[in-house]
Amino acid sequence: MDPATLIPTPDPLQVPWGWFQLLLTITIFLHILLMNMMLGGAFIAFARHLTHPEDPGPLTRMISRRLPFTIAFTVNFGVAPLLFVQVLYGHFMYTSSILMASFWLLIIALLIAAYYLAYIYSYRYESMQMGRTVTVGLSLLLLLLIGFFITSNFVMMMLPDSWVRYFDQPGGTLLIFSDPTIVPRYLHFVISSVAVGGLAIAFYYTLRPGKDREQASTWIRYGCTWFGGASILNFGIGFWFFGSLPPGTVDLSSTTGILITVCLLAGMVLAGLAIIQAFRIKVLPATWLILGSIFTMLLARDLLRAAYLKPWFSVGDLPVTPQYSPMIVFLLFFVAGLALLAWMAHLACRGSGQVVATGDKEERS
Repeated sequence: MDPATLIPTPDPLQVPWGWFQLLLTITIFLHILLMNMMLGGAFIAFARHLTHPEDPGPLTRMISRRLPFTIAFTVNFGVAPLLFVQVLYGHFMYTSSILMASFWLLIIALLIAAYYLAYIYSYRYESMQMGRTVTVGLSLLLLLLIGFFITSNFVMMMLPDSWVRYFDQPGGTLLIFSDPTIVPRYLHFVISSVAVGGLAIAFYYTLRPGKDREQASTWIRYGCTWFGGASILNFGIGFWFFGSLPPGTVDLSSTTGILITVCLLAGMVLAGLAIIQAFRIKVLPATWLILGSIFTMLLARDLLRAAYLKPWFSVGDLPVTPQYSPMIVFLLFFVAGLALLAWMAHLACRGSGQVVATGDKEERS
């Protein structure tokens, strides 16, 4: 069967595709940052409980107070980029979502369970003691499983050739474990989260006012060590992922291939400089550098998707039926929503910070 016959006809856009691509890039950047802090923080807390079961220190208490908030903000900031992907590539993503529908729908239940466990970890932190490791570990496991399903869907949507397997497996349980990029792609996502989670810890203790500087310095170095070690490991996984790409995907004779290469090289240079700054305990320069690296890597990711889909589709071919008023209304609500979420984040951080400070005083007394 010709896989092209399985690709639905796309709906027309109201404005040129570049507007949606711009909004997709901005919103996925914000979502990835929050997701990295969420998953990386949970991973580091779990590791800390394993290595220091008797006295994990104030770090895990701080993470426990913030984990429910980071999950909530990650989910909310993930809605917009998911919608923009569906606007531009909906006829691919809707199809792949149906092919793995059982796992795709399971994400909702897994997310609710992970969120509930995060609240237990937060509000029962002082009383459950040894149960902390199990609770945050189970929440982390569910979040990792969600990440794998999302990764699988985004890979499958780029591979219409694999869709014909539906006729042999029509129960909505189609996954593509045979694709050589799936494992390094997923590991790259996980290790990146650990790195950014470590740097977020260092950044938090760098800016946190009114704390003992000697104690803060310890956790700043701890976070920088996590960031540096995970980032170095991720270089190897990144090369593994690049080497597993299908031949001809990054074609240096094409504009897309050149742009992918430039973005990858820029991201690697910025990440390398960020590692150097982190090992020098220069947290703020490392933060700015890694933000630039993440942004350029996201650009490379979008370009790579275009290269994968080139035999089947190009966003430039999407029909446009001009209708600008919905976009204007959306942008107004989008800006207002960002302002509201920023205010909510400020209140959440201030409130949880007061709880952590109270816990620290009780611990010292």
